Amino acid sequence: MSSAYHLLIDPPLAGPWNMAVDEALLDDAAQSGRAYWRFYQWQEPTLSLGYFQEYEEQARRYRQRGLTMVRRLTGGGAILHDRELTYSVVLPRHHPLARSRDDLYGTVHRSVVAILGEWGLAGQLFVAGGAKPANEPFLCFERRAPGDVLAGGSKVTGSAQRRRRGAVLQHGSVLLAASGAARHLPGVGELAHCTVDADELVRRWLGELSEGLGGEWQPFRLTESIHARAADLLVGKYLTESWLRERRVPL
Repeated sequence: MSSAYHLLIDPPLAGPWNMAVDEALLDDAAQSGRAYWRFYQWQEPTLSLGYFQEYEEQARRYRQRGLTMVRRLTGGGAILHDRELTYSVVLPRHHPLARSRDDLYGTVHRSVVAILGEWGLAGQLFVAGGAKPANEPFLCFERRAPGDVLAGGSKVTGSAQRRRRGAVLQHGSVLLAASGAARHLPGVGELAHCTVDADELVRRWLGELSEGLGGEWQPFRLTESIHARAADLLVGKYLTESWLRERRVPL
């Protein structure tokens, strides 16, 4: 396969804006047929709730500790965005990797396993065994789902997807180091006994992804129409208390 990926490498941004941009790119991919890859971080430690996750006691406790909170468009457990790198890949319906959720997860996560080796870590994809727990942990990185990236028994990368009009958004996080708000969850830095720089991770990852995704990178900045769509989503959805608190029912 061969595709052009419009590449965005953003500076740390506010959590609600990060989520609004991802959804605006998904809307645009469904209309324009463009494919996007985006790297970003967060201006301040932020807890993102999964789309179907209840706003419950643990969420309130994190909020009381001063963490910014937002609800994602994708499912899964809550993610503490602090010392990590977030990515999003958005593909139109005609893209070969848009057809299978597992193919897209596998392609991206195998590329993470490959670059972990450059820090001396033997990464692997989690293979589920037995029934899924009835009550899963609150935090995403305390959970295990098929295809998650593990290193030294700890989860260092997880992703989730959302489809709209045939286009697919997949975004996820690579845990670079343990957050002060979740010290029990080690990142690549603790596991490899070194400091892992986000910019260096991006550089290495892009090289690995070029082969896995089979495409070329085209630097991209948000167009006026995508920026305007994100601004509308920010005000009308991601900054609202109703979006944060109201759990969505799985389809």
